Amino acid sequence: MLYMIIERFHPGKVEDLYRRFDENGRMMPDGVNYINSWINEDVTICYQLMESDSVEKLQEWISNWNDLADFELIPVISSAEAKAKVFTK
Repeated sequence: MLYMIIERFHPGKVEDLYRRFDENGRMMPDGVNYINSWINEDVTICYQLMESDSVEKLQEWISNWNDLADFELIPVISSAEAKAKVFTK
């Protein structure tokens, strides 16, 4: 399943977040795959597209970072999958 993850950095913690990332990487458990990410210009929000076979594994990944950011997980499908879903009703 694909998830759009909206990561809102805690105020004053962005440098700590990037430092941890440089030292430890993404710290993802098996079964979680990073696809791509985008950051707003204020460097306060990260939008990540991730793939995972379970929400529990994503929560495990989040537990490595939730002291530095708040997370929202949104299950998503591709535009092609959405179109197919609409026209198969």
